Amino acid sequence: MASSSMESRAVDSAAAGSDTAAADAADPDTAVAPAASGTGRRRWHGAAGAGAGLLAVAVVLAAMNLRPSVTSVGAILDEVTRTLGASGTWAGALTTMPGLCFALAGFGAPWLARRIGLSAAVATALGVLTGGLVLRVVDGPSVVLAGTFVASAGIALANVLIPVVIKTSFAARVGLMTGVYTAALQTGGALGSSVTPPLTETTGGWRGGLGGWAVLAVVALVLWFAATRGGGLSASHAAQSGEPRRSLLRNRLAWIVTGFFGTQACFAYIMMGWMPQVLIDAGVSRTSAGLLMGLVSLLGLPVSFFVPPLVVARGGLGFWSLALGLLGITGLTGLLLAPAAAPLLWSVLIGLGMAVFSLAITAITLRGRTGTDTASLSGMAQGLGYLLGAAGPFAFGVLHDLTGGWTVPLTMVIAVVTAQLVFGWYAGKERYV
Repeated sequence: MASSSMESRAVDSAAAGSDTAAADAADPDTAVAPAASGTGRRRWHGAAGAGAGLLAVAVVLAAMNLRPSVTSVGAILDEVTRTLGASGTWAGALTTMPGLCFALAGFGAPWLARRIGLSAAVATALGVLTGGLVLRVVDGPSVVLAGTFVASAGIALANVLIPVVIKTSFAARVGLMTGVYTAALQTGGALGSSVTPPLTETTGGWRGGLGGWAVLAVVALVLWFAATRGGGLSASHAAQSGEPRRSLLRNRLAWIVTGFFGTQACFAYIMMGWMPQVLIDAGVSRTSAGLLMGLVSLLGLPVSFFVPPLVVARGGLGFWSLALGLLGITGLTGLLLAPAAAPLLWSVLIGLGMAVFSLAITAITLRGRTGTDTASLSGMAQGLGYLLGAAGPFAFGVLHDLTGGWTVPLTMVIAVVTAQLVFGWYAGKERYV
């Protein structure tokens, strides 16, 4: 299939339909109409109101809010559990809930955008996130769980919708904005884990440490309203869109992109949850293991900034997916065979391997011909992908309990990343769902 105008929007819904496998029952779409392709000039599309620059800042700030809700809890989980008198089971539910909610609530994002418009849907997501962040610090264990569920639902909606904003409002800068978006996500996650402990000490307790992130969410919401008040992403697009509602469940490429996103999420979730313990059992100190995990998280930033723009401008999604995946497999193999020999090297390689997340998001924005297709693909890939990601750490732990060691669990992770290589390679083929 043709890959031309990869940096512009698709021309019409008929062209979108011709590039798909058979469509079955109606599928949630977004409320964004496809715009005509440009003449090749690099320009900003669809960023009305306060302008493209303000909208770009709003996207970045929104992205920075999509991980602190999760990473902030892990940083002070012991204190929260002890103060509330909660059980280990409760703590497990608290840390597992975001991943499951990312999967389940994400399926509703395209439907919400179609009903109220893309701009309003993102605003709703940020509002729900803010409400959840406030709710989870006002009462006991049950309310903390409820607030975490609400906040995670808001994150899930934004996870799906912001790539659609990038596709439709920054069509000539998809690579750049995707890189900035994923880097902002990772930065927010790092801030959540690093800032929350001192914030907790400063405010005199965990409620201030966790609740303080609601302030950042409010700022993001206000800026979003300011950036979109001119109607650049207005709900009127719903009426203008002539695109048919279709399901991607029978679309082979959609399943490939979903597999790509799901396997990288599984890899990342397992490493974030279990890698420190693997290192500690190998003789690495607890402090060093924590620092190495922080390094793993930070290594994705330069990749996120530079690789997606290169992929959009010159192609090579499959190549970069393969290269980063092989680095990850090399690091995992070292962690399996000689974890104490070079823990820093293994951590660097694994961190670079996990940076494939930015390519998974890029695949979603590139493989949807129109905003509607991108929303449907984003909902499918992230909804099902995060389900797989949430199951990964659980399966890893079960295998560890059954075998009493790390050999079988780490072998499973290597198999997951090998599958990621295959999905990433085929997702790199220049075509549309």
